[in-house]
Amino acid sequence: MLMPVRPRGWWFDACLLAGLVALTVALARGHLLALDVQVAHWVDQHRPTPLYVTLRVFNYLGQGGQVLMSTSIVLAGLVAWRMRSVRPVLMIVAAFLLTSATIGPLKIWLDRAAPHFTGADPEILFNPAASGPLAMSYPSGHVANAVAWYAVIALLISALLRSLGRAPLSPRAYLAVRVLPPAIVFFTTTYLAFHWVTDSVAGLLLGLLLARLLTRVPWDAVPLPGLPNGVDRPAGIDRPAAERAVRARRPRASRA
Repeated sequence: MLMPVRPRGWWFDACLLAGLVALTVALARGHLLALDVQVAHWVDQHRPTPLYVTLRVFNYLGQGGQVLMSTSIVLAGLVAWRMRSVRPVLMIVAAFLLTSATIGPLKIWLDRAAPHFTGADPEILFNPAASGPLAMSYPSGHVANAVAWYAVIALLISALLRSLGRAPLSPRAYLAVRVLPPAIVFFTTTYLAFHWVTDSVAGLLLGLLLARLLTRVPWDAVPLPGLPNGVDRPAGIDRPAAERAVRARRPRASRA
């Protein structure tokens, strides 16, 4: 049985995918390009140096290899060690494969340069003047990775707290971990003109879709072959268990 997500049902996933496709088609046909250019020009003219330095630091919250994967691997390793379970590692591998199979190939295929590209028509998709690392702006990997990986990180933090005998993240804290860092990355990536604003929107749509897929998986119940020493045991990863634990601590209203 798949784990519940909010909003429930696959209709929201379909809307996210449709939104990403519609945005991509619109850009490919030349729509919204003027908006991208106007936003990029505006932020370039309204970016004092102290603010640039501050936001540049915050933008590292979306660094895939240096921050997101490193943090996830450390958390997964701690949970795996404490629970004597391989399941946290399984989640990291699945998240890596899913993000690598979607974000990178889309960037390569759509061939869009970043705002500060000095060649011709930097805002267009399928740009003949840009190639390789210079044409990997759409969708924003920072934003997409942040949305997907902070969903994983939130699950692992709750599992680690549970393994330490503490209450898992409350629903409010869980939501904060999932929302605040990606929101900061979305803003900083756009304001620093590392990406066009539509790059960030596309990254958000794609990241939400990937995050919903990852959080749907019942990681503690995924069938695994019998492994030595029982390391296929549950690791306390699944989110509903954390929410039930929080609700159980709340005092119940006395019955009349």
